[in-house]
Amino acid sequence: MSVKVNSLTKKYGAQHAVDDVSFEARSGEVLGFLGPNGAGKTTTMKILTCFIPQTEGTATVCGYDTAEEPMKVRERIGYLPEHNPLYKDMYVREYLTFVAGLHKLPNKKNRIADMIEMTGLGREQKKQIGALSKGYRQRVGLAQAMLHDPEVLILDEPTSGLDPNQLVDIRALIKEIGKTKTVIFSTHIMQEVQAICDRVLIINRGKLVANDSIDILRQRASGKTTITVQFLEKIGMAQLRNIPDATHIEALSDNQWKITTTKTHDIRPKIFKFAVENGLTLIEMRQDVQSVEDVFQTLTRRET
Repeated sequence: MSVKVNSLTKKYGAQHAVDDVSFEARSGEVLGFLGPNGAGKTTTMKILTCFIPQTEGTATVCGYDTAEEPMKVRERIGYLPEHNPLYKDMYVREYLTFVAGLHKLPNKKNRIADMIEMTGLGREQKKQIGALSKGYRQRVGLAQAMLHDPEVLILDEPTSGLDPNQLVDIRALIKEIGKTKTVIFSTHIMQEVQAICDRVLIINRGKLVANDSIDILRQRASGKTTITVQFLEKIGMAQLRNIPDATHIEALSDNQWKITTTKTHDIRPKIFKFAVENGLTLIEMRQDVQSVEDVFQTLTRRET
């Protein structure tokens, strides 16, 4: 595992900012880290990047303990914090050259050129950072985070301030990077989670309340999955009750039905098999799912 967190706790007096959190993140995975404001996301990220120590528990990055070997961890992590700290009096290329020097990179010139192209900073590279829009400053922050080719990228609100066109480009970039590296990023944009993430963590009041794929979280949040089916032929409810794992059936018309299951697995293959075995022509099968916003609200409100 690239990142492994075990019983992580951070206390500020009597307050638990992070409370007994455990999770793992694998290479080749984009992990969305969600939660309401003040839930503990940024605190967890600061511990993983060795900015602050935990009170209890352990966190390792690429096999190195954040408390025992922080320099080894920092060499392997690229970090874009929520409040992007840039030297606004420096020019874009000058700043990236400075960061490359801190990492003691060979072939600095080529690597900087690659990052400028990758993050779409070509037209802005000769400008002072202070003269850039917020969206372009975010791009500079992403470029510095990826400059040393880290194994793990930790991005706290990486698309904040980007316009719709920039959002598409940066989302695609994060998705591409996530094919070969471990990416952990927080966001409040739920469409972004659905577009990018392989798996989602949801934290609320310092506690981890969810750790799974979006599809499974949707089913878990509602406790059920509903599928609308329509056949060319008329069919009775008694016959439909033979579909395995169908817990509730509702007629919408003579040939259109709503089938509900409380099982976590997908029962659509069973419905298709049922249609074939009974000589039925299936002309529609649509799974009705909760939005990511609904899942988020359900899981965080449930724990308040």
